[in-house]
Amino acid sequence: MRQVTPHPLPEHEIRRLRAVARDEAHLRSLVERRLDGEPLQYLERTAAFAYLDLVVDERVLVPRPETEGLYELACRLASDPKVIVDLCTGSGALALSLKQAFPAAEVHATDISADALDVARLNAGRTGLEVSWHQGDLFEPLPDSLRGKVDLLVANPPYVAEHEFEDLPVDVKREPRVALIAGPTGLEIVERIGAEAARWLKSGGVVIVEIGETQGEAAAACFDGIPAEVRKDLAGKDRYVVGVRP
Repeated sequence: MRQVTPHPLPEHEIRRLRAVARDEAHLRSLVERRLDGEPLQYLERTAAFAYLDLVVDERVLVPRPETEGLYELACRLASDPKVIVDLCTGSGALALSLKQAFPAAEVHATDISADALDVARLNAGRTGLEVSWHQGDLFEPLPDSLRGKVDLLVANPPYVAEHEFEDLPVDVKREPRVALIAGPTGLEIVERIGAEAARWLKSGGVVIVEIGETQGEAAAACFDGIPAEVRKDLAGKDRYVVGVRP
């Protein structure tokens, strides 16, 4: 394949696009779309997460290293969980990776977006991992039989405030707004998770929620009946609220 005309994309992105391009014309099209702000992973139609390669497109957020950090934290803190719940699952990255890590666990995942769940189910089929998918708002679609029985509850919810949206990178603004924006403060979804988590967790159950780097103390204060603390990501930024139900 001949070289494309010089352009401002980093060479490592060109190599990745070249790997998925059918021919030179397709490569040029991919380059133009990337220059227009389309996320690189959407163009590749794949994203690596933990030990999985997942399908991603404009229906879901691109899984990020910070969320991989949540997965790693969950694997360290959870002790042989029997029931796992993933809220705001998107592509299914957390739910599927945790099912892979804990094969005997019963894993449930919810998302308000039917389109996102279509992608999650596609990834489940590709990986051969069994997860129960539920469409609806946070805990609402979960079976009542799970109340008080969840060993591990994880979530990467929307946590961007409305006024912060315009300052996001161009490619991030191309991702689903419903998966990014929580409301005026950015804490609206975290507050709702914190208000209900204790009803679903068993005694000793662990909750881990990804948050924005400026939200630490306020986010930890959202959890009713669960002592919660803030943990940092690999960059040293406040990124996770962790709690254990008494």
